[in-house]
Amino acid sequence: MRNIAPETEAEAEEPDFKPLTAEEAQDWRRRHPTPSVWRLVAVQALAGVLVALLAWGVSGAWPVAWSAGYGALAVVLPAAVFARGMARQRHAAGAAMVGFFGWELVKIMLTVAMLAAAPRLVPQLSWLALLVGMIVTMKTYWVALLARPGVGKTD
Repeated sequence: MRNIAPETEAEAEEPDFKPLTAEEAQDWRRRHPTPSVWRLVAVQALAGVLVALLAWGVSGAWPVAWSAGYGALAVVLPAAVFARGMARQRHAAGAAMVGFFGWELVKIMLTVAMLAAAPRLVPQLSWLALLVGMIVTMKTYWVALLARPGVGKTD
């Protein structure tokens, strides 16, 4: 007599995953375009300028505005270097992952170097304004991603 094992629960259920056809995949890509990394960097730069102007308007002091602007620059410049580095590489998945982490390391090191240089480059540096400039600029990335067309739609 043959011993037939009962089907497991996972085997008994029909799979929920249905692969897309080539046409469906093309339609999905058309409806959900990949955001441009340069658009995101530009939105961050715009946010940096606005936060610097706001800091100047609230405080009336140029050193506070320069500090906020430099904080934004400490986010935007490394992000632009990262974007440029990633855009230039066209490798297989494994090499792309190594490149991603390599460029991320460059981005972090550049940010740390800019923060270390801040007291020498920004007269009458306001660390609080610099920090606010950095945070607002970093968080703008997520706002720009969520504000793109097609996000939030469930079709």
